[in-house]
Amino acid sequence: MKRFHVHVSVDDLAASIRFYSAVFASTPTVQKPDYAKWMLDDPRINFAISQRGAPVGVDHLGIQVDSAEELAGLHAQLQAAELASVAESGTCCYAESNKHWTTDPSGIAWESYHTLADAPTFNGQPDAQAGASACCAPAAEPVRFTVRPKTSCAPGSGCC
Repeated sequence: MKRFHVHVSVDDLAASIRFYSAVFASTPTVQKPDYAKWMLDDPRINFAISQRGAPVGVDHLGIQVDSAEELAGLHAQLQAAELASVAESGTCCYAESNKHWTTDPSGIAWESYHTLADAPTFNGQPDAQAGASACCAPAAEPVRFTVRPKTSCAPGSGCC
């Protein structure tokens, strides 16, 4: 079964953990000094945040699968659509996995991946060597959202 994945770079990890714990009505499944992750079933999402010096905003999106066969199927979809992808295996963030990266037309990195095991350290290296990136995603511009003034989107107006 597939699970949607979102990784957001944040500037205040503690405040973000408090916020997302309230939003999800759940504490993080994984929590490290620079990272937190919620593995939720409702909605079915792997939501991760990190504070590692990357620009604040969406770092990357993805689809997590439960098997090598599902990963091969997602990769076949990319190939059938003639979309460029990069295969990767090993430790990324706090997990060992096999994956394929691609980038959408707006420059947002997408990963399809199968997690094999947890990793005790970021990218499998001592913290000083792990680098400042939020994860292993190819360089991409963070997504920026425009916030509408409160008055332009009143409840029941149909605009939201």
